[in-house]
Amino acid sequence: MTRIAVCSRSFSRHPILRGELIARFPHAEITFNDAGLSLSGAGLIDFVRGHDRAVTALECLDEAFFAALPELKTVGKYGVGLDMIDMAAMRRHGVRLGWTGGVNRRSVTELVVSCAIALLRHVPEGNQLVRDGGWRQFMGRQLTGKTVGIVGCGHIGKDLIQVLKAFDCTMLAHDIRDFPDFYAAHTVRPMGLEELLAASDVVTLHLPHDDSTAGILSARRLALMKPSAILINAARGGLVDEVAMKAMLMDGRLAGAAFDVFNGEPPTDMELLRLPNFLATPHVGGSAEEAVLAMGRAAMDGLERAEVP
Repeated sequence: MTRIAVCSRSFSRHPILRGELIARFPHAEITFNDAGLSLSGAGLIDFVRGHDRAVTALECLDEAFFAALPELKTVGKYGVGLDMIDMAAMRRHGVRLGWTGGVNRRSVTELVVSCAIALLRHVPEGNQLVRDGGWRQFMGRQLTGKTVGIVGCGHIGKDLIQVLKAFDCTMLAHDIRDFPDFYAAHTVRPMGLEELLAASDVVTLHLPHDDSTAGILSARRLALMKPSAILINAARGGLVDEVAMKAMLMDGRLAGAAFDVFNGEPPTDMELLRLPNFLATPHVGGSAEEAVLAMGRAAMDGLERAEVP
């Protein structure tokens, strides 16, 4: 008999995804995370033990996890990030991964556009002013016609480029891979990271977090940005020197920043969070109803169509 462990709390409590999984595997024994536990380490291993398939989201799947679970054959990934999975360990133990990239791309794209407009129009600061009983106009800027630098041109970066065409933006891109046909079709100028930072009115990050990207926006690189520019990170925490960025926001060397992800979550630097030119959201880039359904269905597909990574 097939036995499936659903580690994700949000998948387990989602009535549509839960019902579809049961209907799709009517003869399987399915264990949902009904207790709403944040599973890690030994607790995660104990939860998955005895199951040959698992649905995971943000749980850390490392060497110890795979070594302790020889019965586990397939993981269906709920969500698009893979930085929490030790791929080398997964290969060594012959566990198959079912993963679909980009299923939440429009959800993240729309959040990025909303953050860009909110910062350019001083929406957070204006909202707080009115809430506090004040009333004065803020002179903002339009997104239309701005130069937008997209760092990471994968599924989300490409989707964002297509949406920004409606705003008549000049689009720059930096990626370790080249996409000449896509760039030509959408009038995108590829360039080096530092050149992009210096030229952009809006910089938005769409990178995974790994050894090559950790701290990629260092203090030195942040200093290359225009004082009038804004920075958006709806990708992964750990990409930006948050201390250096805070200093730049405080002394006017950077106009604004919006972060959906942080080096440590939840963030604890209240001085940063209370800055009027900083907009923070609690890692909600993929938290649109449509994206959640797409990610959940992709995870179910992954339980049947998977490969050793």
